[in-house]
Amino acid sequence: MAISLSTPNLEPNMSHGNVGLKVAQMSKDQQKIEGDIALSLIQSALPDSAPSPRGNTGHIISTKA
Repeated sequence: MAISLSTPNLEPNMSHGNVGLKVAQMSKDQQKIEGDIALSLIQSALPDSAPSPRGNTGHIISTKA
C-alpha cells in the first residue's frame, strides 16, 4: 500500500473567497463576545450603591500631631 502526499485532497480548498469572508465574520463575532464579557466583568466589579462623596468631608487631613 502506497500513500502519496501530492494528492489534491490533502490541500485545503481556499480558492473561493467565501472561506476568508467566513473566517473574518467569525473573528469579528468572537471579538464582540470577548468585549461584552470584559465589559460585564468591569461592571460587576463596580460597587452598585456606593455613595458619591459630597462636599469636602473627609478630604481635609490634619497634619498637626
